[in-house]
Amino acid sequence: MNTAQTRSHAPAKTALIGAGGRMGAMFYARAIAAGLAVAGADQPLTQETLAAVCADADLTLICVPAAVLEDVARRVAPHLPPTAVLADITSVKEQPLRQMEKLWPGPVVGTHPLFGPRPDPEADQPVAVIPGHTATEGHLALAEGFFTALGCRTFRTTAEKHDHAMAHIQNMNFITNLAYFALLAGQKDLLPFLTPSFRRRQNASRKMLTEDAKLFSGLFEANPRSHEAVRQYRQMLNLAAAGDIDLLCRRAQWWWKDGADGES
Repeated sequence: MNTAQTRSHAPAKTALIGAGGRMGAMFYARAIAAGLAVAGADQPLTQETLAAVCADADLTLICVPAAVLEDVARRVAPHLPPTAVLADITSVKEQPLRQMEKLWPGPVVGTHPLFGPRPDPEADQPVAVIPGHTATEGHLALAEGFFTALGCRTFRTTAEKHDHAMAHIQNMNFITNLAYFALLAGQKDLLPFLTPSFRRRQNASRKMLTEDAKLFSGLFEANPRSHEAVRQYRQMLNLAAAGDIDLLCRRAQWWWKDGADGES
């Protein structure tokens, strides 16, 4: 168990902003099921609604996309109790933390649930927790306590490490699939030749490149590490163009050796 979990405790009251969205609705329902005191707000975020939802909240968790986080935090901040922890769940952390800290003088904690709105209940559900500049151990424990009460596993990191990891794991997964299917688009002469492995990739990418394309595009642009990850990937393509396929195979096989698949 993460040592942070042993120190965490659930907030007396959590305000969920964006409780009508996919992630917000999921967390709201799970919090109710876990017996937590939680109040939810969604559009329209009127002053009256926010004042009622945020009153006496120990933790206010903003569950909206990164592109609108600053605007929502600006609306929420005037209604927070002085000691409340302001937190978010976006998939990028350096920029959102700066935005929240600019708008809220109290403690700020960034979080990122590394799973979607319909997770497998039997699967590991990790949540990255990132301290803001003024967040104390108690503030972090409060945010961790909300997620551990829902059965999630928390771990702590920095905004820089988080965004570096997400640029390579989440954003490169999106951008390489996007470029691949954009390359092949419109080539109807390819259709008779589609293989099972292509179909698997096509099916795995469908939701990302259709329903969630705008979301992932926004995350790619919001992450300051994304373009460097693309430059590094281009170096790998240059090796392929030069015929160094064996070298690339040896590098890629790291994932299936020595427990590098994450199971060790």
